[in-house]
Formats: sequence, C-alpha cells, structure tokens
Amino acid sequence: MVLLDGFDLVVLGVVIPTLIDQHHLGFTASSTTVAATLSLVGVAIGAALSGPVADRVGRRRALLAAVALFSVATIALPLSPSIEVFDAWRLIGGIGLGACMPVALTLMSEYSDTTRKATASTLTMTGYHTGAVIAALVGLAFLPSWTAVFYVGGVAGLLLLPMLWFKLPESEAFLAARADATRPSIRTLFAGHLARTTIGIWIGSFMGLLLVYGLNTWLPKLMHDAGYSLATSLSLLLMLNIGAIAGLVLAGAVADRRGTKSTILLWFGASAVLLALLSVRIDSSVLLNGLVFVTGMFVFSAQVLVYAYVTQAYPAPVRGTALGLAASVGRLGAIFGPTLTGALIASGQGHPWGFYLFALVAALAVIALAVIPRAGTAAPSAREDGAVQLAAGNGA
Repeated sequence: MVLLDGFDLVVLGVVIPTLIDQHHLGFTASSTTVAATLSLVGVAIGAALSGPVADRVGRRRALLAAVALFSVATIALPLSPSIEVFDAWRLIGGIGLGACMPVALTLMSEYSDTTRKATASTLTMTGYHTGAVIAALVGLAFLPSWTAVFYVGGVAGLLLLPMLWFKLPESEAFLAARADATRPSIRTLFAGHLARTTIGIWIGSFMGLLLVYGLNTWLPKLMHDAGYSLATSLSLLLMLNIGAIAGLVLAGAVADRRGTKSTILLWFGASAVLLALLSVRIDSSVLLNGLVFVTGMFVFSAQVLVYAYVTQAYPAPVRGTALGLAASVGRLGAIFGPTLTGALIASGQGHPWGFYLFALVAALAVIALAVIPRAGTAAPSAREDGAVQLAAGNGA
C-alpha cells in the first residue's frame, strides 16, 4: 500500500515530459509545474487531516478512505477534459496520498513489537522508494502512452481495497484508547513536556523533507553545474535513492538498538557533513558515487526516523494526529526546498552554495531535535497511553 503511495506521488513526474511534448490539453512547462505544486499542497492538506480523522474514526477506516481517494483521482487524471480539471484531480489525489503515509506508519508502529518500532517505520518507507522506482519502470514500458501509467497505479489501488477491507485489522492501541472516555484534542500536543517535543519535531520534519525534495529535484543540476557530465549527474540521482533504501534498513535497526533520538541526531549530523563534502569536486568516479550513496543513506532515513520518534513519543489517543501534523509541516518544507534551491540556481549560485544550504538545513535539524525530551525505546502500552494522556492534560 505504501508502495502504491510512492508510485502515485511520483507518477506525474514520470509523464510530465510526454505531456509537454504531446501538448496534451495545452500543457506547458509552467502549467505542469502548477499541477506538481498542487499535488504537494494536497499532500500537506491530507497529512494534516489524516491524524485527527484516524484518531477519531480509526486507523483502518482512514487508510481505506485514503487509498480509495488517491486511486480514483489517479484514474480520473487521463480522463480530464481540461488543465483545470486535471489540476483539481491532482489536488484531490494529493489529499489521499498525504493521508496514506502517516496513517500507515501509525498502524505499523502499533502493530509492531515494542523493541522494533523504528525498524517498522523505516522498513515501511522502503515501499515508498520502491514504488517510485516501479513508476519509472512502468513509464519506460508504456510511454509515450502516458495514460496507461496512471491507469496502472489507480487500478492497482482499487484492487488493493478488498484485501485491506477483509484482512486489515484495527489497531488494538486505538481500540483501547477509544474505550477511554477522554477525548484529546490538538492542544494535547502542546501540553506539558509534549510542547517542546512537538515544536522540535515540526522543525525537524520541515528541514528533513526540505532536504529530501530539494536534493531529488536539483541534485542533477547542481552536479552538472559543478562540471560533471549530464549522464553522470543523472546517474548520481539514482545512486542517491539506492542509498536511501539501504539507509532505511540500517537506520531502523540502529535506532532500535541505540535509541531513536540519538540516532536521529547522528543521522542529521552526518548528513550535514556529507552534504558539505558534495560541494567539493571529486574526479574519482568510485569516490563520487560512494559519497552520494552514503549521503542518500543518511539524508532520507533521517526524515523517516523523525516519524519513528513520533510513534514513540506520543500516547495512542493523539498519535495519529501528531504524526499527521508532523508530516504536514514537513510537506511545507517539501514545497520550500525546491523553490529556494531553484532560486539559488537561477541566480548562478547553485554550486557550491546549494550544498552549503543543504548542510545548514541538516545542522538546524540537529539543533531543533537536540532539545526535545528523550522518548523511551518503546512506546507505552495502549492502557499506559491513557494514563500518559491524562497526566499531560493535568500538567497543562
């Protein structure tokens, strides 16, 4: 299911060149940029809404609704009679996509063994990157028939719904929390010690997705400006994302063994150093690819570790809300990162200042996350969650 989320989120990027070349509906570079931006706006909205909805109606129902929404919207895209309708469907689909990931991570955390919650989060997110790779492969198989690419993703989502309906159980933590008469609100996220946690996590999530989207959007251009060939620059983007998958597997295991907070700080700190090193031209192909691979390992999984920490730091009644809002704030960074980096490139300062900017962003994430309280290596049990919730409310 997260694989389909990754597929549908990047599928527009796969078909944009074809949309422009075929002048479908009159698409141009600027109008496709609007569609891509609206998709990210929808993702931010969906992430913000998903938490309160999941905490009220349940993780299972929220996830089913999210999958249905983005699947239908994806199928509707190639049927759009105008750019405006296309944009509207992309915004609607983005809402479903944005809601899917936080709810899925919350479910996985609450299903998982208490000693492997970070691993559950990071392994879940490998599905996202796998879906992105599959989207590219499907595009290669079907293009220039770009409509088939959307149909594959949308139909796959609809086919998944019956299995989710019959096989996906509701979270026991949610059911136990619902039995409690207490109805927490968003204000709970700022009650007592949680206020410092929430602010630090929001800043860390913003910075983390700024790095992810900024690098995925502009790494080839930054490397090309540094003097590398276009082919090399594009291959480095692939190497970055291969490193991301490896990093997700490693990060979860390390976090479960050494603690999630300390691992987040190490990962963002290493990211800052590695991103600064990328500003230096490297003539050795082996060293260059190795550096980019390791950079991908740390940068991408650092962001997911922030989500893993959320599942450990908040009680079950507000866990979905906390994760959804953290993801929503992060999506603002996803919009801001490519824009800011693009402005640097347009001014002729992309290299090396783009990498210096990324290094600074990672360092700011370290500072923001360093001040948050340390959560336990395992989240409280469902019944303990209620006690934590009441204690936080009384301490406000």
